[in-house]
Amino acid sequence: MVSRKNKLLLLKIISLFSVIRGYNVAVIAVAQYLAAIFILAPKSIPALSIILDFRVFILVLASSLSIASGYIINNFYDSQKDLINRPNKSMLDRLVSQKTKLYVYFTVNFFVALISVFLSWRVLLFFSAYIFLIWFYSHKLKKYAIIGNITAALLAILPFFAIMIYLFKKEGFQHFEIQHAEIIFAHASFLFLLILIREMIKDLENIAGDLANNYQTIPVIYGERASKIIITVLTVLTIFPVYLLIDVYDVGYMDIYFYVCLIFLILFLIKLWATTGKPGFLRLHNLLKFLIVAGVFCIVLIEPTVLIHGRERVERKLIIDNLLRYAPYRSPFGLG
Repeated sequence: MVSRKNKLLLLKIISLFSVIRGYNVAVIAVAQYLAAIFILAPKSIPALSIILDFRVFILVLASSLSIASGYIINNFYDSQKDLINRPNKSMLDRLVSQKTKLYVYFTVNFFVALISVFLSWRVLLFFSAYIFLIWFYSHKLKKYAIIGNITAALLAILPFFAIMIYLFKKEGFQHFEIQHAEIIFAHASFLFLLILIREMIKDLENIAGDLANNYQTIPVIYGERASKIIITVLTVLTIFPVYLLIDVYDVGYMDIYFYVCLIFLILFLIKLWATTGKPGFLRLHNLLKFLIVAGVFCIVLIEPTVLIHGRERVERKLIIDNLLRYAPYRSPFGLG
């Protein structure tokens, strides 16, 4: 039999996992590795060397812990609002006291600083600034329309650029290709727009708590219709990065994901204008969350053979195939 004390401890661990949204942090860590292998890294870097690179591991770990601490401080400031918007989750989260949340927050951030300093003072500076921006967003910026939504979306994609800069610096910027930069920008733009749309849907979903706590979000200031118009415009804008990624750049089989995304986003817009209550907005929020998470795992479709053979072997095979295709036939005796 589990004692009462152990049950309480287990509940507090589950509560803390809920506060830091451990499932989100795990997906973000996977996303960083997949993006590093298939999108961010120059083609001269083998996939296995990225996976085994200790510095990449530290960057991913520091990013994940920084985001986890961000969820903690966000939960700390939103405790009153969440009582209205998410009463069930709030009851679970409140099993961990506000004092304990702050203690864990500072401990995690100290550990991030400790592991960052082993890489370089620039990495330490980056994560110090990143942690500060997350705190400033949670404390101030998220209460204001537009700037809060844009900041949240930027904070979500910023760690990926830290890994990209490291990978390019590792190989030297002479390997940097303009088209590669454009592909990265197109992927980042699409992800940024999806996250921004999701943030604005969250504002519609949480309007009751925002009103009660004087949050100046778009639905609170301008109303639900204005929010839907802005969300519609942002959804239409996703067509541009999707067009680039499907028709202009080579993203392998991941173009299937983008085609499916377009279908889902059309259905999303139809449902958006038919939705008025919180349950409907919650379903739209979950749909966008599904598209973002699915996008993470569909990154492997860019070049799935890398998982089996590794990038170097795949590229070597392509070179040999091209040589055999275009080179004139010669017999083993040199008579061809």
